[in-house]
Amino acid sequence: MHEIAELERRITAAMDRIGLGLGALAEARAALPVPDAGLAEAADVEATLLREALDEERMANAQLNERLRVLRDRDARAQAEAATEGDRLTRLLDEQGLETQRLHKLTVKLREDLRQLREAAQDGVADSAMINRAMLAELEALRADRSAEAAEMRDILAAIHPLLREEEMRLNA
Repeated sequence: MHEIAELERRITAAMDRIGLGLGALAEARAALPVPDAGLAEAADVEATLLREALDEERMANAQLNERLRVLRDRDARAQAEAATEGDRLTRLLDEQGLETQRLHKLTVKLREDLRQLREAAQDGVADSAMINRAMLAELEALRADRSAEAAEMRDILAAIHPLLREEEMRLNA
């Protein structure tokens, strides 16, 4: 990008110098009497050559400007796509983080219920409500585990989906 901008600056400066040279040449030509027709013809040829060089430089400048515009457009699209992908990945990460926190809380509760159940079993007291709480905690932990796995599977599918689209486009092309 920097290289194109530098080339554009140099071409613009060269065109300005050529324009000034043509202006100065026209002024000098008008100020001097033309004693010889051959000299006037040579000046006309030189002016024509300078105009052609100026036109070529303008054409090159226009081409460079177009290439620069295309590169800027491509860069803007790439940045927009990267921002969208970053937002999507952030949402997926947040979702997975929430599932992980839920699973952690349930695991702590399950451990506590199992500890209480073990103590009750050692004391010879089998409390059915305690067994039910432990079973419910275990069931909820299994559900949370499945939910976390589903979130992870959605993450994997979300990552694979763009690749599949690209491959499909490549095959259809």
